[in-house]
Amino acid sequence: MYYNKKIVEAKFLERPNRFQGYVELNGERILTRVPNTGRCKEILIEGCTILLREENNPKRKTRYDLIGAYKGEKLIIIDSQIPNKVVEEALINKKIGKLTKYNIIEREKTYGKSRFDFRLSNDDGEIYYLEVKGVTLENNKHCKFPDAPTERGKKHILELVDAIEKGYKGGILFLIQLEDVYDFTPNYETDPAFGEALKFAKDRGIDIFVYNCKVTKEEITLLDQKDIIL
Repeated sequence: MYYNKKIVEAKFLERPNRFQGYVELNGERILTRVPNTGRCKEILIEGCTILLREENNPKRKTRYDLIGAYKGEKLIIIDSQIPNKVVEEALINKKIGKLTKYNIIEREKTYGKSRFDFRLSNDDGEIYYLEVKGVTLENNKHCKFPDAPTERGKKHILELVDAIEKGYKGGILFLIQLEDVYDFTPNYETDPAFGEALKFAKDRGIDIFVYNCKVTKEEITLLDQKDIIL
């Protein structure tokens, strides 16, 4: 998936709240929007090189979105809207083996009290609910999710279990928004309830996919399936 907008590098200064970040661009201190409500404390470190996406919308208060950052030599995309776009592209291009039989791809579909990222179906009437979680937390090539407690994430898992019990199919895809990684595990230290819910879901027949991404300054695309450690 190409970003399709101008991307520039800048230096990160500080993040006064979840939605805003100050950066230095061409010697000027400017305010940007941060499209990620997670903590990202191990990524957005003062002085690190970051990627800004230019948003030419005269109604906006900020000209740029802060969409990525370098952690050492690793480029990590933190925009929380990007994973669904990457997965949609992969579904269309039949890159997720177990899901290639679904030819109808619908976004943001409601089930019960949740809204799942995708509802997939085919001409045989099979329905598959897919939830996507973007992963940015990485340490020594091992990745975890979430980076902050997420009651909403646990709710989605249990709704998927309910869908399975009612005869539908379902899965969760963890999209690691960087390239050079080994594996993935739930972040039991930060949110043990999420990790236990994920193990419970797997035992009930929920598919769990983990993929990393090819990440450059121009594009981000689904790459390889990675191991999951529960």
